Amino acid sequence: MDNIKKSTDFGTLLGLAAGISIIFIGINQSGGSLYWFFNLNSILIVVGGTFAATMVNLPLKALKNLPKILSNVFRADDADYDSIIEEIVIKAQKAKKDGLLSLEADLPKMREGFFKNGIELAINERESSRLRTFLNLELNNISSRHIAGQELFLYMASYAPAFGMLGTVLGLIVMMNNFSSGGGDASESLDVAERFAELLAGMGLALITTFYGVFFANMIFLPIGGKLKRLSENEMMLKSIVVEGIISIHAREHPILIREKLMTFIPSQFRYKES
Repeated sequence: MDNIKKSTDFGTLLGLAAGISIIFIGINQSGGSLYWFFNLNSILIVVGGTFAATMVNLPLKALKNLPKILSNVFRADDADYDSIIEEIVIKAQKAKKDGLLSLEADLPKMREGFFKNGIELAINERESSRLRTFLNLELNNISSRHIAGQELFLYMASYAPAFGMLGTVLGLIVMMNNFSSGGGDASESLDVAERFAELLAGMGLALITTFYGVFFANMIFLPIGGKLKRLSENEMMLKSIVVEGIISIHAREHPILIREKLMTFIPSQFRYKES
């Protein structure tokens, strides 16, 4: 029971579309051509180099989770606080009336997840301190997995501009060597202006790699890392409510007091709804 609605976050899609559109408009308004900014070699250096460096830095299994992580980026984080608290209160009422062991009959009907595992622990664990320790350990493990997903994109955001600059430097080195290896006869010395024009055109092409590095870092990787961080914070807030709810059920606290205590976890803008 995570109680996070699995709807699509159209804000993410709109932001990506708006960012790309603004860049395209800027290119057209400045008299440029979109064709100038398309270069497969530059994309290969930036994207390929970024993923290669990430593979060196992080274990391979972290990259295997990339499709699943990306699917979370386009998920809305509409947390249903009322629903999760209501379910906890219902379980507390039953435990108060029929005893904690009565919740065992509800386990097969519950959805697999943190709440079900916590209730099962509460049924089998006598000491509240040990129960809280086990739940907090599970909470820390979940948080560690979330951080690993965030780090994946934050590392890529740091590598992309560096590989963009690397590609530009490589391009400039190649162009300078080609320019200086033209020979020394008179016919070629008369063609310096033409070759210098080619050098400037090639320099512009080399700088495209830096453009790709900055674009991928600031339009793709950093925003995704930030989105994952926000999703993680909201999910950990919900799971913190679950932890306190399970501890309160285990302690046989009154359901009304449990509700009031759990409401303090909810951000003030979601705490009270207009009737």
